[in-house]
Amino acid sequence: MKRFYGVLGAAAAIALLVAAAGCGETVIDATKTEEQLQASLSKSLETKVKSVDCPSDVEVKAGTTFSCSVDLQGGETQTVTLKIRNSDADVSVISISGSNEAQPGGQ
Repeated sequence: MKRFYGVLGAAAAIALLVAAAGCGETVIDATKTEEQLQASLSKSLETKVKSVDCPSDVEVKAGTTFSCSVDLQGGETQTVTLKIRNSDADVSVISISGSNEAQPGGQ
């Protein structure tokens, strides 16, 4: 679990590309989000990130949070919660939780 807290610092800011959607709103580019999050987490974790799955309909609006599912090589699944910081779609990782949180005492 400690290694995941280290990821919060290493992946604190990820610049994402945005895509135009119907009705004049702008949404996060889910594919780019997944690619950048996978690359960032792969550098920070002691295990390989197999895949990342993020929603494709997140409107770019400062303060919006959304979650992505992260599958690790050892079969663990983590949920990474991201927060959109500004209208440029810069995001910060605000939490990582998942199957390895159940370690005794959280130490």
